[in-house]
Amino acid sequence: MKKAVFGLAKNESQAQRIVERLQTAGFETDEISVLFADRSRPANERNPNKGTIAHEKHTKAPEGATTGAVSGGIIGGSLGILAGIGALAIPGLGPFVAAGPLMAALAGSGVGGGLGMLIGALVGLGMPEYEAKRYENSLKAGGILLSIHTNNAEDVDRACDLLRKEGATDISTSYEKTRSGS
Repeated sequence: MKKAVFGLAKNESQAQRIVERLQTAGFETDEISVLFADRSRPANERNPNKGTIAHEKHTKAPEGATTGAVSGGIIGGSLGILAGIGALAIPGLGPFVAAGPLMAALAGSGVGGGLGMLIGALVGLGMPEYEAKRYENSLKAGGILLSIHTNNAEDVDRACDLLRKEGATDISTSYEKTRSGS
C-alpha cells in the first residue's frame, strides 16, 4: 500500500531546498508533489470566487521552463522537472500551481458534498479531513505543501527525517487510498 508524507514549507527557497534534498536522497521526481498559491498573477486574476475550474497541465517541464501563466519563483528551479506540473484554479481559493501525484489528484477530483476540491483531493489521498483542512488553511496563508509518495517504509522514515531537518512543519503521513480495479 502506498504511503504519503506531507509537510509545509514556509517559503519558496525552503521548498526548493527540500525538493533538491529529496532528489539528492534518491526520491524520483514522480514521487514528489508540491502545491502552492500562484502569486504571480495580478490580483484581478486571483479572484477565488470565480465559479470555474481552470487547469493547465504540463509534464516534466524541460530545462526548468515555466508553466503557462506561472513565471519565475521556484518553478524555474528544481520544481520545473517534477512530473505533471501545472496551474489550476481551485474554487474558493484561487489559482494554484501543483506538481506530482497531488496534481493528478486535484485534476481528477470530482469532489462532492460539503468538502471543497482541495480538501477532497487530500482526503482522497488518505489524509484525515481535519488535517486536510489544516493544510488548506496553511496554503491560504502562503504556505507550500510538499509530499512524497512511496511504497517503501524506509523511504517514509527518510522523507520524514529530511523534512524535519530542513525545517518543514506539520509533517504527517497517510496511506493513500487505491481505486478499485487498479
